[in-house]
Amino acid sequence: MNALAATNRNFRNAARILGLDSKLLNSLLIPFREIKVECTIPKDDGSLVSYIGFRVQHDNARGPMKGGIRYHPEVDLDEVNALAQLMTWKTAVVDIPYGGAKGGIGCDPKDLSKSELERLTRVFTQKIHDLIGIHADVPAPDMGTNAQTMAWILDEYSKFHGHSPAVVTGKPLDLGGSLGREAATGRGVVFATEALLAELGKNVKDLTFAIQGFGNVGSWAARLIHERGGKVIAVSDISGAVRNLDGIDILELLQHKESTGSLQKFAGAESMDPSELLVHECDVLIPCALGGVLNRDNAADVKAKFIVEAANHPTDPEADEILSKKGVIILPDIYANAGGVTVSYFEWVQNIQGFMWDEDKVNNELRRYMTRAFQSIKGMCQAHDCNLRMGAFTLGVDRVARATLLRGWEA
Repeated sequence: MNALAATNRNFRNAARILGLDSKLLNSLLIPFREIKVECTIPKDDGSLVSYIGFRVQHDNARGPMKGGIRYHPEVDLDEVNALAQLMTWKTAVVDIPYGGAKGGIGCDPKDLSKSELERLTRVFTQKIHDLIGIHADVPAPDMGTNAQTMAWILDEYSKFHGHSPAVVTGKPLDLGGSLGREAATGRGVVFATEALLAELGKNVKDLTFAIQGFGNVGSWAARLIHERGGKVIAVSDISGAVRNLDGIDILELLQHKESTGSLQKFAGAESMDPSELLVHECDVLIPCALGGVLNRDNAADVKAKFIVEAANHPTDPEADEILSKKGVIILPDIYANAGGVTVSYFEWVQNIQGFMWDEDKVNNELRRYMTRAFQSIKGMCQAHDCNLRMGAFTLGVDRVARATLLRGWEA
């Protein structure tokens, strides 16, 4: 099942549990605006090449729309639609005053030079500058983009609208970025995990972890779990996978990857088949890579007791059912990986105020938001006798529906 179909299914289940009116349901489901633009740039060799860019603005009932921009060969309108909708529910779950959006360009950033990426980003910004804005739609980095990408968007947008640091988040610190933003998604994953474990009388330091994906999110989650005494026994990324049942020294692994560009040939662990990581013996499995990695083909073999969805849509609905029957507790993506958008909100607030926070304040506020959100999800689980995924979806959908009704959507 693709990401859009799965997201729609979860939404409809939540709407049914909440007893939403069918007209309101359709209004919440249909995106506010879909944007598709053609971006033609000269390559470094002088030839012209064209790419398709998308921006889906899903809902603005609770505030400006918010969501990342990804550069990836498989970006298409369906995927961007699903991720924009997820952002609407995600921002509502952690109770920050945003709606959902998502964008992307169908390209492989590895095939483009830095100057070609800059030209592509600037052309894309020129095409959408009048549809984004500080109080309309605030982009952020995502797969294949980074702080530098946001700096180019900020600069290009400011040519049309004047200096506007709050128009994007995830910026470099020198341009108004927030301390703590780089680690925010991974740190939020750990805070979410701690909130869940505390509810069950467990502690990170007593458990074993397997982490799929060792990019920004996975590496920060691994580092913070390691700092807390948790035992990370298996890690994988695009270069391969390694394991050490006695626990991997994450700081040494980070240094090894920094120097070699790969997890392979790390002295502190043995190589393993990357496909085995998802079904490796462990207490907590944290998928931090692409969507759909847990499906009906491998769900029955998963041995973890907990799955923390650091990636977007890593678990297909068929796998969800199989894992639930096995008693696996899943902390859903729309809550577990919301640390990034929460600290993006803090960055936006700092830019609007023109007053920057220190890193301790950022991290303490993030812990407070993630812990409070878990308690709200737990309340919905108890009220509707549902699992954590439906608890999170009913919480998010209910908040957006209430805001929509209060604004007078039928007027």
